[in-house]
Amino acid sequence: MNSRKIFRLKLPSRTLVLGERTFVMGVLNVTPDSFSDGGKFVSVKKAVEAALAMERAGADILDIGAESSRPGSEGISASEELRRLLPVLEALRGRLKVPISVDTQKSTVAEIAIGAGVEMINDVSGLKHDPRLAAVVARHKVPLVLMHMRGTPTTMQKLPFAKNVITDITAGLQRSIAVALRGGIRKTRIVLDPGIGFGKSHEQNYKLLRKLPVLAKLGYPLLVGTSRKGFIGSTLGGKGKPVPVGDRGWGTAATVAASILFGAHIVRVHDVHEMAQVASVSDAVLST
Repeated sequence: MNSRKIFRLKLPSRTLVLGERTFVMGVLNVTPDSFSDGGKFVSVKKAVEAALAMERAGADILDIGAESSRPGSEGISASEELRRLLPVLEALRGRLKVPISVDTQKSTVAEIAIGAGVEMINDVSGLKHDPRLAAVVARHKVPLVLMHMRGTPTTMQKLPFAKNVITDITAGLQRSIAVALRGGIRKTRIVLDPGIGFGKSHEQNYKLLRKLPVLAKLGYPLLVGTSRKGFIGSTLGGKGKPVPVGDRGWGTAATVAASILFGAHIVRVHDVHEMAQVASVSDAVLST
């Protein structure tokens, strides 16, 4: 287990004190093709209902994604991403008490989303896809999640895996941090995500959870997203076929608890009610 450093993450409307307890980030994908819930929330009505339900269930942050980053996915245009995203943001404006994050790699999308009330940007490419995103984030003074991904969503599970996953992630995140700082983003607005499942083998994902204290030495809060991912399904399926996405709840709970006990400040999850309970109990273990 690892004691967490306290960070104060500055958002436009508030400051989140990270480390005293775990923050739960609820995932809302308004996409037709995400690996877990693609197609479930493509209507604005259903997306808004899901967002409000996540808040009631204990989400501290809502992360909305309009472009799938599942293995093998192809990118979409900024206009298509905004077509999916903006009606949901407009419908939620003033109705949520928790801050909204948007999962995007594009500076154009981020600029417009922030104008629609978004208070955090979550970039799965770690500024590799669009370095101009750093200037947008800096100008609007919102936090940025820098995630590590080996390759792109299209190639990440086809490329050779790193020989030393921790060294690879550390170097990649350091490059992303350098781009962010050069772009004017303050250190107090950066969060790191090691990118579970993004260009890592199943074994490397487990090693990564155990080695989170190494990544904590970079000096930034850590966000970890394991929810319903393939390595959990393969483990639960044993030597046979991986268990379906909907049957990975208990396995996800174990990885969420491990993430927290090894130092995660924020956990990104689909099943907010259940994982908020996991977080509360894990926090109680850390506090004793």
